[in-house]
Amino acid sequence: MSKRNGQLKLGAFLYPAGHHVAAWRHPQAQADAGVNFAHYAALAQAAEAAKFDLVFLADGVSVRGDDIEALSRTATRYVGQFEPITLLSAVAALTSRIGLVATASTTYNEPFHIARKYASLDHISGGRAGWNLVTSADEREAYNFGREAHLAHAQRYQRAEEFYDVATGLWDTWEDDAFVRDKASGVYFDPAKLHYLEHRGAHFQVRGPLNVPRPPQGHPVVVQAGSSEAGKALAARSAEVIFTAQQTLADAQAFYADVKGRLAAHGRSPDDLKIMPGIFPVVGRTHAEAEEKYQEIQDLIHPVVGVSLLSKTIGADLSGYDIDGPVPDVPETNGGKSRQELLLQLARRENLTIRQLYLRIAGARGHWTVVGTAQEIADQLQERFEGYGADGFNVMPPHLPQGLTDFVDLVIPELRRRGLFRTEYEGRTLRENLGLARPAHRVHPSGAGDIRAAE
Repeated sequence: MSKRNGQLKLGAFLYPAGHHVAAWRHPQAQADAGVNFAHYAALAQAAEAAKFDLVFLADGVSVRGDDIEALSRTATRYVGQFEPITLLSAVAALTSRIGLVATASTTYNEPFHIARKYASLDHISGGRAGWNLVTSADEREAYNFGREAHLAHAQRYQRAEEFYDVATGLWDTWEDDAFVRDKASGVYFDPAKLHYLEHRGAHFQVRGPLNVPRPPQGHPVVVQAGSSEAGKALAARSAEVIFTAQQTLADAQAFYADVKGRLAAHGRSPDDLKIMPGIFPVVGRTHAEAEEKYQEIQDLIHPVVGVSLLSKTIGADLSGYDIDGPVPDVPETNGGKSRQELLLQLARRENLTIRQLYLRIAGARGHWTVVGTAQEIADQLQERFEGYGADGFNVMPPHLPQGLTDFVDLVIPELRRRGLFRTEYEGRTLRENLGLARPAHRVHPSGAGDIRAAE
């Protein structure tokens, strides 16, 4: 395969104080970041000035973890953070081009709620909304929604498939020009351009229509993060962006070819999906400076926090094991299967202890960690992009705001020098900037199960 041309896409993945598990303790970090609106606004504006495609906020609907000591020493998206759609609606008023992507689970939400919220965000932002569609991985979320047990992995993905169909169907219950708002005739909307969904499925019964007009983008951009077999199958059918985690170029290329190769079966082309792996960059003006920065934040990890992080990520409680002993065999998780497999493979491949493994994931939680100069980091991004291992990257700053500033001031100029990143936005909507087509309006026949193209 020949080397690809073109320019890569970039997302700014904003954890409150930064992605490193000890980020909030760093002298340059904003410790109260999770509930500091000025902090998020400034980050979004900085990312927009640098011409990032999007900012991305992860989310969960539980306080994740039962180890109170570890929780009390940790600042993550699960403890002390704004609800993301509310936050991005406020950020929308202070930005004009950058995409605004937030996570919402299909396991503990209803399709009407999600369709309405993201349609509203798309209107508020002028066509910049994106929905990170996830199936909840943490069983504690079940306890906040009247359940005594978490849905099984397969059930969560079956629900997600139908959830996606209902949400996108609701976005199409109004045609683009349905709201004429003609004062002279007194007609507010054209009744012929209103369509009922009348969905009846295994998980949902939704009549519709949505009580928000069709979004400016047609549909907000649909993002996914699952890399399990079920996750890849869902992504091939419905995702327009995938946030994923691969440690090596070979693994990235294999994932890229696998998922892109599944699109044709759903009538889609490879360009209909952008694959954007996470990257945790520690940038220095020299390699030694980058290594020093990395070690500085690594030294802030409390062992209790490190073991707790690894336990949550790998799906098994490791607190009773020797921290300097080998990573034990653990049962298959009902949570995130792809991340468990990735970490176990890493531990076996490099013969890592529990301490060594938690140190490896303390920043990126299994995503790609790159420590070096702007030139060294750009080399690796370029290799993965031109080698068909990624269409772009979701940048995960170690601590904020400085980690984002380092990437913007040092790495982006180097990418531009190589012709790999834009100097100006291509359009005004997230779809236009990502190079994604706007979905045509579709009508769901009353009482039928499939969506057909409007004639």
